[in-house]
Amino acid sequence: MLLGQNVNSYGKNLEQPMTFAELLREIEQIDGLERIRFMTSHPKDLSDDLIEVMANSKKICPHLHLPLQSGSSRILKAMNRRYDKEKYLALAKKIRERMPDIALTTDIIVGFPGETEEDFRESCAFLKEIGFLKVHVFPYSRRSGTPAYDFPDQVHEREKQARSREMNAIAEDIRREVLAGCEGSEDDVLLETPLSGTLFTGYTRLYVPVVVSAPGHKSGEIVHVRLGSYDGERVRAEMV
Repeated sequence: MLLGQNVNSYGKNLEQPMTFAELLREIEQIDGLERIRFMTSHPKDLSDDLIEVMANSKKICPHLHLPLQSGSSRILKAMNRRYDKEKYLALAKKIRERMPDIALTTDIIVGFPGETEEDFRESCAFLKEIGFLKVHVFPYSRRSGTPAYDFPDQVHEREKQARSREMNAIAEDIRREVLAGCEGSEDDVLLETPLSGTLFTGYTRLYVPVVVSAPGHKSGEIVHVRLGSYDGERVRAEMV
């Protein structure tokens, strides 16, 4: 797992500059390494080269965490995100054209200063349009020293919490729909936490959380499974 505030900016200040895509190519050559993930990619500078590396890789998981933060271009501008809703949508379409089965996850902030009810509704509609596997919803937290701290039209805490609850419910409906479409498909699961006896939790390459009975196996091993139904927390899977 490669971690960074924005992994796409990797290598720009090295003595011998290297792009993140080039780094991934190097890592893929490591013998014995079976699965690669990374986060977070900023939508403003996710390169075509990175998309190609992911599409051609046998080790990089087909899952991309691509923070949106808002589905309103007006709010994105206020956040200084350096992309708008249309650019984000075009990027998501480009990624899916190259990798049709990729899973997209994201972050959303609700109640950013100046966010109107119309802005919020725009964000909710945009989540449905993209069809994210998982949405992490955060109510805006006012922090001194940040430009937004002094922005006018601060959203009341009660309203932020209400919008957060509503968006979480919408995100869960989308998640159920996406996972229903995965039912019956097969993927590899990295066994992680043993629950009891032979029962494990883990994640597929597509970042689907599963619970599976895997007799004779242990944490850290990878098994092939068929996905079943989603129980609101994990997908029930069986080894094949």
